[in-house]
Amino acid sequence: MRPLVSAEWLAQNIEDPQLRVLECSVNLRSGSAGYVPVSMRQNWEDGHIPNSAYADLTFDLSDPSSELRFTMPTAERFASAMEELGVGAGTRVVLYDRRFTMWATRVWWMLKAFGFDHCAVLDGGWTSWVAQGFATTSDPTPVRASARFDAEPRPELIADLERMKAALNDGTCIINALSASNHDGTDSSYGRRGHLPGAGNVYAIDLVDPQSHRYLPIDQLAALFSDMTRTSGPIVTYCGGGIAATSDAFVLTALLGRNDVSVYDGSLSEWLLDPNRPLEF
Repeated sequence: MRPLVSAEWLAQNIEDPQLRVLECSVNLRSGSAGYVPVSMRQNWEDGHIPNSAYADLTFDLSDPSSELRFTMPTAERFASAMEELGVGAGTRVVLYDRRFTMWATRVWWMLKAFGFDHCAVLDGGWTSWVAQGFATTSDPTPVRASARFDAEPRPELIADLERMKAALNDGTCIINALSASNHDGTDSSYGRRGHLPGAGNVYAIDLVDPQSHRYLPIDQLAALFSDMTRTSGPIVTYCGGGIAATSDAFVLTALLGRNDVSVYDGSLSEWLLDPNRPLEF
């Protein structure tokens, strides 16, 4: 299974008893303290791709003890959540969302970070599936056979705060997956203006077609990253909370063939906890 599959492929394989389809959508609502993540489980219950289940990034797939949103859970917590979804040895997974694919790539990256490689992202997600006229349902998904998920963490895929501090000075290519206005300091919605020193900028939403939500052709994706990937050094992507950054990382690894990419899990949400950590614009 390729890392990016089409709606046609999924429709042809939807009845495969070893296939698990997971919706990963999260809604971000604007509030007085910034964006508040809201589960979209009810949206999934109202209508979803047949045979899919809902993977909840707002709770099941995050660390409830962290002060940050969407922090990577422990291997034990992640494995337990995957087993509840029927994901484990002998299964393969297709992930989709309703928000420009970055929620699906977040779970894809998490699966990879915990050693599970039989996973793919649905190109265009829910938007593409519905636009092409494939069936949706509000029926409960049949209970899947139990599965054992043996987490084998790959720490090199997740950058922590210390790794990010080192990246400022060790030749790492840093890429901001937020908007150009965030990058240049026009938008200060995270509390301080600017980006991590030396970072380039590839907005995650610019990676997909605005209508179909499908990823752009490979040559166009390569062009977006070309100024930042000429170096042979490692790459770290970041954003506000480690979500949009995974779409950049997915493109770099799964579609453009880089094998030295990590995602800064805490991203700006963590970086800005200390007002002395530098930003530039």
